[in-house]
Amino acid sequence: MEEICYNAHALEFDCHPLQGNDVILYTDSLFPNTFEHSNADRSSIAAENPPCLSETSEEREKLDFICSCVIASVKSGGSALIPIDQLRILLALLEMLLFQLENSDIKVPVYVVSSVAEEMLAFTNIIPEWLCKPRQEQLFSGASLFAHVELIKEGKIQVYPDIHSPKLLSNWQEPCIVFCPHWNLRLGPVVNLLWRWHEDEKSLLVLEEGIHSSLSLLPFSKTIKMKVIQCSFLSGIELNKIQPFLDSLQPKLVLLPESIKPQMTSPSIIHYSVNETIRVPSSEDGNEIDIAPDLISHLQWRSLNEENLSITRLNGKLAMLNGRSQILAKDELPLPKGRPLFHWGSPDLQKLLSCLLEMGVCGSILENNRNRGTETAIIIQILEPKDALIEVSKTGTTIIAADKKLASLIFEAVSCTVDGV
Repeated sequence: MEEICYNAHALEFDCHPLQGNDVILYTDSLFPNTFEHSNADRSSIAAENPPCLSETSEEREKLDFICSCVIASVKSGGSALIPIDQLRILLALLEMLLFQLENSDIKVPVYVVSSVAEEMLAFTNIIPEWLCKPRQEQLFSGASLFAHVELIKEGKIQVYPDIHSPKLLSNWQEPCIVFCPHWNLRLGPVVNLLWRWHEDEKSLLVLEEGIHSSLSLLPFSKTIKMKVIQCSFLSGIELNKIQPFLDSLQPKLVLLPESIKPQMTSPSIIHYSVNETIRVPSSEDGNEIDIAPDLISHLQWRSLNEENLSITRLNGKLAMLNGRSQILAKDELPLPKGRPLFHWGSPDLQKLLSCLLEMGVCGSILENNRNRGTETAIIIQILEPKDALIEVSKTGTTIIAADKKLASLIFEAVSCTVDGV
């Protein structure tokens, strides 16, 4: 279960398909300090209404606050730098900010500077599946899904691939409002613009809460004068909402990050850490696989020597269909060979000597065995028709022969005394 967020323009998260699942993997990306500020009054949530909805009114208040700060900054003659990377926040902030600028007497350019901005903004207007129903209806009525489409056409939002774009340099005006990467203030156009405006006390920098601003702004710590505001935009489920959410889904097993282990511990919960492998127990004793009917006719069964079990080898294509594993027939199946390709077990030495004798190969077991590391190998010496050796150990059987025909005969004899398929 990845990030779950609900806002004014996104489609509601439908959690009903998750009900009754055996395993749920929780990979929420909330910063740890957001857990500490969780409001206990919000934790009472009914099972039929699980906590997968964020507070749209609170989010709108934060966006409105940012807009007021930005407008106040440009009104005083400063510029605003907004390196926010959450797409849903970026789209909502663009719409609200341009709407408030339209209703004011302030005329300043709004720049979006990013190598992927043009494609990203176009993508949001042609893929409606993730949007709420009212915005999806806009697509079928011929209207744009977001206001930024028309604002870009009217030139009220200017999109450029990089800070050194010739068109941007020729159209650049200050004061201005700039949306650009990167949120860590170490990459992208934000670095250039920070160096330009960090000593301007009228300018504004907008950051997301959870970013260590003191560390990010360390290169400017002695000279920075621009105003800095931080707002928290939750992109997932708050900690106090996880348990009611899981109670409504009732999974058999839950995988949660190690960072929230002190808050949530249960026999049905497994905590995981980054770059560590964990074992997830299977909810079933065995796995079933369906074999295509036209493939069954090619199967050639073989009974094992020491077990009441029959096995076979097949060549097919493994696929998943409707949640079940299936083996489908390939276009061409290779003809079965006369001998098995896979063997296991140790050969019966007396039976092996008898098989060799029937093939005209004479041999005997040497009294002095050979040590191979920590294990002992039994040696069978072949004297006729030519010299050869057979080493038999617990982990394998080795044939040593200079004559290829003799080695082939010995291999056939060994194959008759071990299980194979």
